[in-house]
Amino acid sequence: MIASSAQTFTTLASFDGKDGNLPDAPLVQGINGNFYGTALEGGKKNNGTVYEISPAGKLKALYRFCSQANCTDGNDPSGALVQATNGNFYGTTSLGGANDNPLCLSPHESSCGIVFEITPAGKLTTLYSFCSQPNCADGYFPAAAVVQAANGDFYGTTRYGGTGKCTPSCGGTVFKMTSAGKLTTLYSFCSKPNCADGSGLFAPLVRATNGNFYGITLFGGANCAPADFCGGIVFKITPGGKLTTLYSFCSQANCTDGNGPSALVQATNGDFYGRGGGPNPGEQTDGQQQRDVQRHTGHIQREIAQADSDSRAAWCNHRLRQRDHAHRRVDQQPAI
Repeated sequence: MIASSAQTFTTLASFDGKDGNLPDAPLVQGINGNFYGTALEGGKKNNGTVYEISPAGKLKALYRFCSQANCTDGNDPSGALVQATNGNFYGTTSLGGANDNPLCLSPHESSCGIVFEITPAGKLTTLYSFCSQPNCADGYFPAAAVVQAANGDFYGTTRYGGTGKCTPSCGGTVFKMTSAGKLTTLYSFCSKPNCADGSGLFAPLVRATNGNFYGITLFGGANCAPADFCGGIVFKITPGGKLTTLYSFCSQANCTDGNGPSALVQATNGDFYGRGGGPNPGEQTDGQQQRDVQRHTGHIQREIAQADSDSRAAWCNHRLRQRDHAHRRVDQQPAI
């Protein structure tokens, strides 16, 4: 907690592993005044938790993932929660679920992620398990938060999968889901030649004041081939699924307009503001990959130091393709 006037920093709580570890996602304040969030690791089997913390710092785990056989209740929640109009919270896990598929293979499992609902008291329901369709046409690895529209439906993204024309570790989807768990894929990325419509969704959608949704992809666009792992786009998508590319990064010489966008927000004046990488595509892509893989393995700095410097760029590109298949928990910790 930081007081805006005095800039005083106060530690409210420290995680001990049982209640979670690596709480990377932003908190959301519930209507009861308490804060709710997800921890990437920790819990019963080190597969992540949903936790609640009071403004006074009382912390408790509401749910520990992988509590069900074969982790059908999900594994590794990396996105934030959203509190819906019914008072319950909704979120995603990037792994786990009812469907095994080689596309989602990691050292510990081959299931492909879920969307879940959890009550403030901690009762969790799996609403949808990804890779329910052949060849993961419904997408897999949902790592960002969902958003609720005015009609009560939820909209979200998957990093990979869909029906686009690319290798398995690219593409991604935008989906719509009812509160009962009926999922509709609205758009599959890499549907255009050379992924001109973008590839790799790493951030949540923004529901704009005009009723449409806006988002970013880390790669693809009009100026970078898929194998280059650079570029990225800003897009608009209607609730019905009509997608428009608003901007393709690396449109200027040497990518001075940025490269690899990673965040997007709408301001009160209606404009959108975002964050992207630097002008050198190779260097930015390395940096983005290092940050992403570090979050998923906890060992990236040590591995990069061991890599031969002449092959560093190639190694990073390879690690990006494999980052979600080489699971963040390289050294599986014992169950708590």
